[in-house]
Amino acid sequence: QVQLVESGGGLVQTGGSLRLSCAASGRSVSNYAMGWFRQVPGKEREFVSAIGGRGIDTRYADSVKGRFTISRDRAKNTVALQMNSLKPEDTAVYFCAARQTIALPTKDYDYWGQGTQVTVSS
Repeated sequence: QVQLVESGGGLVQTGGSLRLSCAASGRSVSNYAMGWFRQVPGKEREFVSAIGGRGIDTRYADSVKGRFTISRDRAKNTVALQMNSLKPEDTAVYFCAARQTIALPTKDYDYWGQGTQVTVSS
């Protein structure tokens, strides 16, 4: 079993930055692909970013490319999402997810955190 706990959400003005963190625990989680997703009320959860087990390969949604950066510390079993140049449309609950795969999937993750709220004011 894998447990994921997000932190770092909050309220920020347009153009500001936030850094989300996800602490993972469980067997072999350091080798899992890790992803970030976000969801606003009434809409489907959408893919934001993913990072491979080795922490080298990354993937981003077009809407966040050039603004968000995903990284991981395999020794500490943490994954971070650095979010810069934030826009009001980035407002959502952000979820950390894990999946046992060597790919960088944008869906079908197996484990999920509880989510952390990010609010960007205009």
